[in-house]
Amino acid sequence: MAVYTDITNEELSLFLNDYDVGQLLSYRGIAEGVENSNFMVHTSTGNYILTLYEKRVDSNDLPFFLGLKEHLSTNGFSCPMPIKRMDGGMLGELAGRPAAMVSFLEGVWIRRPTPLHCRAVGATLAHLHSTAQGFELTRRNSLTVSDWRPLWERCLSSEGNIDTGLTKLVAPLLNDLEKNWPTELPSGVIHADAFPDNVFFIGDDLSGIIDFYFACNDFLAYDLAVCLNAWCFERDHAFNLTKGTALIAGYQSVRQLDEAERAALPTLAVGAALRFMLTRLYDWVNTPVGSLVVKKDPEEYVRKLRFHRGVNHASEYGLR
Repeated sequence: MAVYTDITNEELSLFLNDYDVGQLLSYRGIAEGVENSNFMVHTSTGNYILTLYEKRVDSNDLPFFLGLKEHLSTNGFSCPMPIKRMDGGMLGELAGRPAAMVSFLEGVWIRRPTPLHCRAVGATLAHLHSTAQGFELTRRNSLTVSDWRPLWERCLSSEGNIDTGLTKLVAPLLNDLEKNWPTELPSGVIHADAFPDNVFFIGDDLSGIIDFYFACNDFLAYDLAVCLNAWCFERDHAFNLTKGTALIAGYQSVRQLDEAERAALPTLAVGAALRFMLTRLYDWVNTPVGSLVVKKDPEEYVRKLRFHRGVNHASEYGLR
């Protein structure tokens, strides 16, 4: 469920008066997503996505998120374009929440990705990194290596039970990552959350990427490591080397990894897996029963972490 704040027809009609989008015809809540309240809005000029930003999103980050989408879309990258108000702003207020509208992106997300899809994701990710180079705003990654130990400690101090086996896995990983995390890799704006449900396809053609609300400045290769975790494991949690090879080849068809990035990829993949395990674990042990926040099982990423621990070289992910 992703409608935490409901709205009325009257409230929405009044909100739309500040936009040149025509008359409201209908709207409905969108169930997917976990951070904000999202609605499909149909007006006399077309379809739009309306987002009400909930408390989990820092309103100070909204100019970065909206500005990035405007920059990417203006420069030919396929993603939702923010719809400006008649006063030129991209942000309004609705039902006591900051709110914005973006263009509707055609396509669906793939439930069972193939190597063909993975190659397209890799190439598109590299295009995103290239297109974002001219974007002037910056945002620190609030879920990078320096943030993982405090998040882990908050999990340990929660009322939920943490398995001792997980503690034995995470404690040495944190020590290793804090000691060996790279410092001098190529950096720029990354998506940081390009999971299958944020990447749309029409048939086998990638039509665009949505949901930039974890976008930030960080190592470009870290974004690739996030995608290795998100796209290249099967439902039994086994790593699919064919998909990994396709994803990396797609990325390198647009932007070649340098030697330092190649060497760092196993470390980055461990870090990416730990980041998503920790955020899932935090929600798992802290979200009350019956809450509207969708909890995702951290066990999936525990298994991925165990796989990454045995990787010694990026070739084991498919790097050629």
